Amino acid sequence: MASTHIMLGVTGSIAAFKACQLVSDWGKRGYETRVAMTAAAQRFVTPLSFASLAHTPVRTAMFPDTADSQDALDAQRLGISHIDDAKWADVLVIAPATADIIAKIAHGIADDYLTSMVLAYEGPKILCPAMNTRMYNNPVTQRNIAACREFGWTIVEPATGRLACQDTGKGKLADLEDIEDAVEQAAESAAASRCGTKTETDQPANDELAGLHVLVTAGPTQEPLDPVRYLTNHSTGKMGYALAQEAQAMGAEVTLVSGPVALDEPDGVHTVHVQTAQEMFDAVHGHFAQADIAIMAAAVGDFRPEHRSEQKIKKAGGVMPPITLVQNPDILAWAGEHKRPDGSQLVCGFAMETQDLLANAQSKLERKHCDMLVANDLNEPGAGFAHDTNRVVILTPDTDKNATAGEDGSTIHAEPQPLMDKRDLAAVILGRLARMRQERLAD
Repeated sequence: MASTHIMLGVTGSIAAFKACQLVSDWGKRGYETRVAMTAAAQRFVTPLSFASLAHTPVRTAMFPDTADSQDALDAQRLGISHIDDAKWADVLVIAPATADIIAKIAHGIADDYLTSMVLAYEGPKILCPAMNTRMYNNPVTQRNIAACREFGWTIVEPATGRLACQDTGKGKLADLEDIEDAVEQAAESAAASRCGTKTETDQPANDELAGLHVLVTAGPTQEPLDPVRYLTNHSTGKMGYALAQEAQAMGAEVTLVSGPVALDEPDGVHTVHVQTAQEMFDAVHGHFAQADIAIMAAAVGDFRPEHRSEQKIKKAGGVMPPITLVQNPDILAWAGEHKRPDGSQLVCGFAMETQDLLANAQSKLERKHCDMLVANDLNEPGAGFAHDTNRVVILTPDTDKNATAGEDGSTIHAEPQPLMDKRDLAAVILGRLARMRQERLAD
């Protein structure tokens, strides 16, 4: 089932730190969250806190101060905007909501990223007021809250108690459970609405993956040696991006975890950018539970330097200083070990070899507990890095009497594919995974 997208607005209240727990809890439920912060909110909690929990950059400004600011770089890399976020979100939540943001919403003011995105959003929306009790009880604030309610906002009433200003009364941010219950109800309502209003023209031509969430990794990883140099490989990400594009075209909700590449982001795909193997592991870890199909197409570095030099490593009489390498997390093995036990979650790995293709691929399929493994030989014409084509062998566990015996006596079905465009190959791989999942659930 596709994950729920929550857009969280955080405004300048002492209760802003509680919103971090909301993002954490939603992540545990398999929801995807994006966060937009007002300038005042950033005085209470740093954007880094929310970015670490949501695994995506925080939206902080409509117009970054300089072209090379972090906001500008993040926006350029992710291709995001207040309109994109409004379209992406299933539920919009503002928690905590100050008197200021409530007044702006009530009067249609759009003077920053959050308020502009609010005006562009169409769907369930939840307002969670938090302020001094006198401010809350002020007739102007009450009129603005009533106006928001008339405009379709669900109001999660604040709690009564001792406030940060030492006053006692109504104005504390509601209990997080109450907010989470309201969001869950809104998410269920949004899902039912989507199912009830979808028409045949809304369906993709090939909807084998409709209603499923597909997680794809792509590209290389980079392991810094110092501020100038890093260890990496020749992967361009073309195969992984083709898989993400095709999965989206087949009706899936797609999360693409991408290492550094020179490719445009696929339309309609939620892309998470990472650099190192550890960052890729963290991103996969955060999105894996909601994935129905996980395809690990990235060329992840097996090793990283044990110590990264804070300064550029200088030549010392022409002698290269020793570099000790340590092992990176094995993302594919971790995914294979953490699949749902009911068979509803499939993991597909990739293997690029330079010798003994089938033997090495069979071993990897079994050791990593994959449901499918796509193997190719770097020496094959048209099948190496940077090509638009690929020639692979698709391996799956099989009980077919003609299948090849694996290391433990189990049988492996190996199906060589002709040289083809990577997008066409993506369709073949995804079609097989979709049918494999259907067959397992039918058993």
